[in-house]
Amino acid sequence: MINIGLIGYGYWGPNIAKNINANPKFNLRYICDKSADRLVKAKLLFLSQVEYTDDFNQIINDPDIHAIAIAVQTSAHYSLVKQALLKGKHVFIEKPFTSTVDEAIELDELAKRLNLKIHVDHIMIFHPAIKKIKELIASNQIGDILCINTVRINLGPIKKDVSAMWDLALHDLAIIDYLSEGSEPYFVSSVGEKLYNPKESLSFLSMRYKGFIAHLHSSWISPLKERKLTIVGSKKMIIFDDMKNSEKLTIYDKKFKFVLDKNLNYDEYSVQTHEGDVLSPYLKQEDALYNSIESFRKSVVENHQSFSGTAQAIRIQKILEKADREAVRD
Repeated sequence: MINIGLIGYGYWGPNIAKNINANPKFNLRYICDKSADRLVKAKLLFLSQVEYTDDFNQIINDPDIHAIAIAVQTSAHYSLVKQALLKGKHVFIEKPFTSTVDEAIELDELAKRLNLKIHVDHIMIFHPAIKKIKELIASNQIGDILCINTVRINLGPIKKDVSAMWDLALHDLAIIDYLSEGSEPYFVSSVGEKLYNPKESLSFLSMRYKGFIAHLHSSWISPLKERKLTIVGSKKMIIFDDMKNSEKLTIYDKKFKFVLDKNLNYDEYSVQTHEGDVLSPYLKQEDALYNSIESFRKSVVENHQSFSGTAQAIRIQKILEKADREAVRD
């Protein structure tokens, strides 16, 4: 049994608390938040089974606590994670891991030196649809990946400490990283706009990987909420629409083929399209956040690094920092 304390009971904290509490191999011992009103809301759900505090130090100084879950603004991540590690606690933390790559590397080295685990909640790689896509790619049913296009847009919430790209595109970078076994792009470019915010609330991120290209659209200023991933393969094509209530994943038997014909006098070949069946495979009903928390638990008890750990976080944040440097601005 892992005794764990939660730091932050704001936007996402209640979901983390709910899923930790649903896992019988965790014992949610503390909920911490600076807001008294938020702690009152937590007490209405968890009653006396949890201790409530506004002091982070009370949790990290408790020798019976094995792990800390952190769901606060990104600018506070580095300090809280470092303090937790120095007190011997494993860490589950919301994305983005830190504000800078240098901070992420330092915490990674500290955790390894202390033999502690850090799990970054790149939640989408634990979604059953993404796991299914991974299986399809691994079994060569999709063929070679040619391009990936994502749209992750909605109206707010606008965050002050990170841009829409760091908040939204990060999900899709984690997906691409997971599906491509940690491949890194050799070309990165972006364009964004700071609207209603000191950081970009709208961005377009383009990348070239070995064998495929990717284009990620992120926005907090859209009238509609969309969460869509399109993958074009040499054999089949995939659309994952997370906003659908059912049949979120659709596989299209569509592709191109070259037709050689000696009678062609305008070129050496002709390109023809092939359109076959459309399939929506069965997806097991699973909670991605629960899966992420369980993956964290396994990394702790089995003493191995989580795929959604510091190495992946650093790869992703290197892309984001490069995109910030290469961004096209006025």
